Amino acid sequence: MLKKLVASTFIICLCVLIWPVHANEKSISLPPASLAQWYKPANKRQVWLHTMFNLRRELQAIERYAEARDQAHLQKWSDQFSQHYESIQKMVPEWSDELDLEQLGLLKQSVALGAFDEIKRPLGKLKQTCKSCHGEFRVIVAASYRAPDFSGIQVKSAQGEQSYPDTMERLSTLINQIKIASEDGFYTEAKDALVELRANLGSLGETCDSCHQGEPEAKERFLGQRTYGAMEELQAGLESEDQKLTGRSLGGVAVYSCARCHSVHRSLMDLKGFID
Repeated sequence: MLKKLVASTFIICLCVLIWPVHANEKSISLPPASLAQWYKPANKRQVWLHTMFNLRRELQAIERYAEARDQAHLQKWSDQFSQHYESIQKMVPEWSDELDLEQLGLLKQSVALGAFDEIKRPLGKLKQTCKSCHGEFRVIVAASYRAPDFSGIQVKSAQGEQSYPDTMERLSTLINQIKIASEDGFYTEAKDALVELRANLGSLGETCDSCHQGEPEAKERFLGQRTYGAMEELQAGLESEDQKLTGRSLGGVAVYSCARCHSVHRSLMDLKGFID
């Protein structure tokens, strides 16, 4: 029996040693479904997000007033921190075990006694619980609940209403059509494509208000003066059949509108789609 046990143990260890390890593969932890109720659109406010902001501010205030030995202000911020920290287990019960209520109790006790020198240790332990949770979930939570969702947005175009993916595909086709046609000397075709590109970008810009109501600067960043200025230069390049000006200005249109917007919206949107 002992020989069989030793042999079995050896085989298991050998399998562990030779089993291929995929160093580039990583697993992710998805947040509990109960978290969604504290984010828009399920909630009117970004309750969870503001709870996190409050906790960070309160930790900083506690540290400040402990160093200053200011009992009154220390008590104020400690009480607020305790309230928000304890609210986590009510908001997301699945994360109750992640909280260190023992250290919270020690912090409250030290504050109540005015034991300023005893505050640093429990405060550090509580900060560590925050860092641990953030390290495991923050990126995924941001992608799940703060990434843009374009699935329900329709964009008006010359072809009628189109979905966002179809609109992006058409814009990409038009950019490349201008490049190919102008490079091969088909300037009339390139100019026709530019007319449609300008119209479709204008229609796309009207959808910005879906998320950015009252924020004209959001649209200006991607579809503002620099983008339309580059399109004017592109028009001039096509009219004069100047390939150098055409190429430079077409690159400007692609960077100012496509690349800038994608750098802000697309990465999170794609990650959200992968998670969902």
